[in-house]
Amino acid sequence: MEVFVTIEKAKDGSYWCQTETEILGGYLTSTGRTIEEAKENLNECLAEAKEDLERRQMKKGIMMALALTAALTAGAQGTAEDYRRAAELPQKFAASQVSGWVSGVEWKDDSTYTLKYYSDPAPQQERSRRRPETRRTETKQGPQKLERHWMNEDDERWGAPVPSPDSTMVAYIKNDNVYVSQRDGKDERALSLDGTLGAYYSARIQWSPDGKYVAACRIRPVSQKRYVYYVESSPKSQLQPILHQQEYAKPGDERTQKTPCIFEVKTGRAVIPDNALFSNQYDLWGPEWLADSRTLVFEYNERGHKVFRVLALDAESGKVRSVIEETSKTFVNYSRHFRQNIKGDTQMIWMSERDNWNHLYLIDVASGKTLKQLTRGEWVVRKVLHVDEERGLIFFTASGMNKDEDPYHVHYCTVGLDGKGLRDLTPEKANHKATFNKSYTRLVDTYSKADQAPVTVLRTVDGGEPQVLAKADISKIESKGWKAPEIFTAPGRDGKTPMWGLIYRPTNFDPSRSYPVIEYIYSGPGDAYVPKDFQSFNWNTSSLAELGFIVVQLDAMGTSYRGKAFEEVCYKNLKDAGLPDRIAWIKAAAKRYPYMDIDRVGIFGCSAGGQESTNAVLLHGDFYKAAFSACGCHDNRMDKIWWNEQWMGWPVDSSYIECSNVENAHRLDRPLMLLVGELDDNVDPASTMQVVNALVKAGKDFELVVLPGEHHTMGGSYGEHKRFDFFVRHLMGVNPPKWSDLKKTE
Repeated sequence: MEVFVTIEKAKDGSYWCQTETEILGGYLTSTGRTIEEAKENLNECLAEAKEDLERRQMKKGIMMALALTAALTAGAQGTAEDYRRAAELPQKFAASQVSGWVSGVEWKDDSTYTLKYYSDPAPQQERSRRRPETRRTETKQGPQKLERHWMNEDDERWGAPVPSPDSTMVAYIKNDNVYVSQRDGKDERALSLDGTLGAYYSARIQWSPDGKYVAACRIRPVSQKRYVYYVESSPKSQLQPILHQQEYAKPGDERTQKTPCIFEVKTGRAVIPDNALFSNQYDLWGPEWLADSRTLVFEYNERGHKVFRVLALDAESGKVRSVIEETSKTFVNYSRHFRQNIKGDTQMIWMSERDNWNHLYLIDVASGKTLKQLTRGEWVVRKVLHVDEERGLIFFTASGMNKDEDPYHVHYCTVGLDGKGLRDLTPEKANHKATFNKSYTRLVDTYSKADQAPVTVLRTVDGGEPQVLAKADISKIESKGWKAPEIFTAPGRDGKTPMWGLIYRPTNFDPSRSYPVIEYIYSGPGDAYVPKDFQSFNWNTSSLAELGFIVVQLDAMGTSYRGKAFEEVCYKNLKDAGLPDRIAWIKAAAKRYPYMDIDRVGIFGCSAGGQESTNAVLLHGDFYKAAFSACGCHDNRMDKIWWNEQWMGWPVDSSYIECSNVENAHRLDRPLMLLVGELDDNVDPASTMQVVNALVKAGKDFELVVLPGEHHTMGGSYGEHKRFDFFVRHLMGVNPPKWSDLKKTE
């Protein structure tokens, strides 16, 4: 305590002292018969003043604490009341509460259609009066194969006989070879003799249009298929667990190899081509005959996805030539390609990203030359819907055509087969979903945005003023507190490329309060994932925000429809997940909205999003403070072959290791909850368990939720509750309500 003392002698001979102190903020005076007594009295005054100050400060602190407690109690986050409101939102803001919102269109004929609405009553289910049958089940022994699964690859061994164009003959597989006979089975002949169990002919036999040739691929299957195994711990059918087996190829595994072969039916002459142009197959599609009955066309996707060819095999010479060849230093996005033959199979419409943007090209089949680029510009063709040769039109969807609009909005367009007359049939600046009649002369179009209610109109392809059929009325949900998410844009890591996303707020949002931020992530790659249509309720974000969070979602670099360079950031680099862009975007949002507390940011996701959310706290734990990750493909060597080799390449190299959450698990310093379904038939559950193993070995604290009997899942209502509690505890710093207490209020 700094004290300044003034001592003076009074007229009566006594002395008085005066002090000034910065802490007490004023003056104290005392008197005494002598200087020493005056000083002593002053010291006593100072001591009393200090005690009084401490009492006043303590009282002030208590009052402030009480006031703060009252304020927090009045506007607390993560309370039982918040949970109750969150639980009510799916019903309160259900699509059925919005009148005039068209859910579907059914064209009866070219001029008659039926509109379906979300508000339509649900169809009544017929109730059976029969008692359910009681079935006796027995304990199953040994691994049980799941029913045919989308992961299983067709070995093309089995198929019905294929009739010739004139229906006089059939071709079929017998003893692994190609046979032909009359329709009645007479005059059976083997066209091939070299088919064996390990190199057999495909049952997908193709006759040439003139019936002169048949074509089939000779197949060399993989020597050994990979399987994953699931233990169903609590089956409904029996007491004991069941072991399931499922075909599941993983990155680096051997691939089936095919050789298209042609057989002349009359003479038995075999045309077996050299495979130099298709020797290292990830896959080979086809073959199919062109109209000339001489050319067999097939598509070759090279292992590693850096080369994609459309090849033509000549039935007379046996030579193979390239009609179209796409190459890339990173990957050719084969899942996005489109090809259609026109003008008697003399030309092909082809989709390509060769100029960085997904566009349409016209290819001459005979020469392989590009005749014309049909669409061009810094925008993308999304999907070809229909090719009308008679009218000379291509119908397609596109994004990014308008520079002052969300680049992800889908528009319906036409362009001539000569590349002229590009038209946007749906010009409103919104996201469009249209259904055409059979002749493609009319379309019913519903357009909306995340913050704009849907409008449904009838349009004609020839133009003219659209006829409004319905307008969604959102007044009912607005009266119950519904608020649209905010469309927010901010530059990504490069400081210039805009990232587009959404900000969700609770219905009782108060800008004077501070809110933790949670990002919902699914970064693919392969698509864009932020909702662009109007939604009355979002299952991933709405209820979570209602607990007292700001929830965000955005598409960052590594996702689709912003040009190939934007997407190929992901190449051999799935650990990137656009996280530098996401961090920059959230920081920009928080700069505009200070109530977004970026010292308390969480993240969650499922599948690829499960991998990405865990990766966020492992490699960006300075920003992301907690993660919930469901069924993540945490190590790309453990996940399905097609997804991972597309983005991570082949052969498997060190980039797979660098992107592995298993390899980076030792970096964990933030709260993490892992969730997995024990029967996940999309991502091998072992992918999660290997992360668990690495975390245990590294001595890391984390939470694990294993759901018996569940497949690829975010956890359903149970997982959602666990996710809510996890973020309330770790981002709000409060204990969530007891589950039993919440059930009492249901």
